[in-house]
Amino acid sequence: MKVDFFDAHRYDREAFEKANSQYQFDIRYLENRLNSETVSLVRPQSVVCVFVNDHVDGKVLQALHSKNVQLVALRCAGFNNVDLKTAKQLGIHVVRVPEYSPHAVAEHALALILTLNRKTHRAYHRVRDGNFSLDGLVGFDIYGKTVGVVGTGRIGTAFAKILLGMGARVIAYDLQPSEELKQRGVLYESFANVLAQSDILSLHVPLTPQTYHMINRDTLALTKRGLMLINTGRGGLIDTKALIENLKSGHLGSAGLDVYEEEEGIFFADHSGEILADDQLARLLTFPNVLITSHQAFLTHEALANIAQTTLNSISDYAAGRPLVHALA
Repeated sequence: MKVDFFDAHRYDREAFEKANSQYQFDIRYLENRLNSETVSLVRPQSVVCVFVNDHVDGKVLQALHSKNVQLVALRCAGFNNVDLKTAKQLGIHVVRVPEYSPHAVAEHALALILTLNRKTHRAYHRVRDGNFSLDGLVGFDIYGKTVGVVGTGRIGTAFAKILLGMGARVIAYDLQPSEELKQRGVLYESFANVLAQSDILSLHVPLTPQTYHMINRDTLALTKRGLMLINTGRGGLIDTKALIENLKSGHLGSAGLDVYEEEEGIFFADHSGEILADDQLARLLTFPNVLITSHQAFLTHEALANIAQTTLNSISDYAAGRPLVHALA
C-alpha cells in the first residue's frame, strides 16, 4: 500500500517508521503541505496522510479522485480542514485519530497556566542573566480558584481531573455533560455562567461553525477582570482582535495560547531569520502576560506513537476491506 505523507517532520517520521515495521507500507514523506498546488505530487491509488494545516477542500478532493485516491487519513482529531460533504459525494473515505493522548494536551494546558501564573519563563531568563530579584514574579494559588472548562470530551475531562486534584473548583460547559465529572464534583453551568465565574478559562472544543469565535468581544465582556484564558483547542475559537483589545485594556489578566487562528504558514516552521508579517501575532508577542507555543500540546512520545499506530491501523483496515472504525466519511 502506497502512502503519501504530507507536512512531514522528523518527529513524524521517527514515530511512523517505528510503527510501520509491522505493516511495511510504502510511505513517502513530503515536507510540502497538501493544497491545490501540491496535490500533483500524490501518486495514483495511494493513501493520502495529512495534518491540521493541510487543505483537503473540494478542489483537492476532485484532484485526488482523478488519481483514484480512495482514503484520506488524518493524523489528528480535528477535521475542519476537510470538505467531508465532497469527500462523501466522491466516495473518498476519511479517517482520523480521535484520541492520541488527552493527557498530553491537558498537561500542556496546565503547563501554560503554571508558567503564566508563576512567571517561570521570566524567572528563568532573569537568573540566567544573574538577576535574582523577585519583583514582578508574584502569582496566585490555584487551590480554591474557579476553573472553567469549555468542552469536556477526553481532553477536557483529563484537564478537569488535574485541576480537581490541585484543589480548584471546576465548573464546565458542554452540550453533553460527563457523568464521571459530575460524580467528581464538577458543576455544569451555562456558557455565560462559566464565563462569569471563572478565574481561569480553558478551551477544549473542536472548531465548528458553532464554536468559531466563541470567545469574542461580547463573551469576553461577561468574564471577570483579570481572567486567565487558555486555548489548546483550535485558534479559530478566539477572535484575535477582541483578545488583543481585552489585553490592552487590562480586562484579561493573561492568555496562554498553543493555537492561533492564522497559524497556517507560521507554526511548525523556523522563521527566526525573517520578519513576522502577521501584525496580530506580532502584537500578541509583545505582551508580557501572553505565552504562545506553536501547536505543540500533542507533542509527547506517547501521543506520537498512538497517532502513528491508529493511523496505520486504519490504513491496514482499508487495505483489508475491514470496517473503518474511525471514519468521518
